[in-house]
Amino acid sequence: MPLRRRRGATGRPESQAAKVLRLEADLAALQAEARKLETERDILRQAAKYFAGETNW
Repeated sequence: MPLRRRRGATGRPESQAAKVLRLEADLAALQAEARKLETERDILRQAAKYFAGETNW
C-alpha cells in the first residue's frame, strides 16, 4: 500500500519543510504533555504516600 502524502491548506501535497515544521511542533507539544503528566504523577504519588501515613520521604 503506498504512503499518502499529507495535503496542505492549498490541497497540494505537504512540502518537506512544512512536514519538518509540523513534526517539530508535534514533538514540542508531546514533550510538554509528558512534562505535565510527570508532574501530575509525582503529585499523586506524594499524596498517596501522605494519605497512607508514609510521611518519611
